[in-house]
Amino acid sequence: MFIKIKHIFFKLFNVALVKFTIVMGQLTLNIIEQSEVKVIASSAFNFRVEIVYQLGKNDMNDIFEISKDLAEIFDNNFLLNENNINKYFNNKTLPFVARFKGEIIGYIIGVPIEKFESESWIRYDKNLGRNNTIYTYAFIMSKKYRKIGGYSKTLKRIYINWAKKKNFKYVTGHVKQGLAKKFSNKTEIVKIFKNWYHSNSVFEYYRREL
Repeated sequence: MFIKIKHIFFKLFNVALVKFTIVMGQLTLNIIEQSEVKVIASSAFNFRVEIVYQLGKNDMNDIFEISKDLAEIFDNNFLLNENNINKYFNNKTLPFVARFKGEIIGYIIGVPIEKFESESWIRYDKNLGRNNTIYTYAFIMSKKYRKIGGYSKTLKRIYINWAKKKNFKYVTGHVKQGLAKKFSNKTEIVKIFKNWYHSNSVFEYYRREL
């Protein structure tokens, strides 16, 4: 009896292992070697901004490394890796990267708020379900380039302009308290969160009319 149960267990284990291997193989096959991008803006100083249609293996490590800065501000929920990267870099989102001398130095990702309908904070947004609001999921620039060259401002300006072209009426996001009002006089504070994602900092959920 014991031998029979043991035989069945190993048989089921091997079937599960084969299925897992097939799934992982499919995921690997879906990752292209070179990113598919379109250059939106460029300068004579080897700086350009690109919209990403499909992220390739060649750029993933840069993205993963920069996302560690977000984890320092929030927590590991904002770390990007092979398991979640396609959730944010796909044809339903607005992912832009800033590239300097061929290296990605920053990125900004916009996601329709409907993608967050399972999150508790989204219930404060009256536009949920209207398909008119883009949420800035992540906006990060490598520490080395944050205060030089105007790279951050250029990246954000292009992102906002493209959101308008996609017929979004509002952009929202979470930032540290006091920052949102600096964006535009059309910015309103929707909700204050006293401890956003265990950051031990007060964050505000803002809405900005485009």
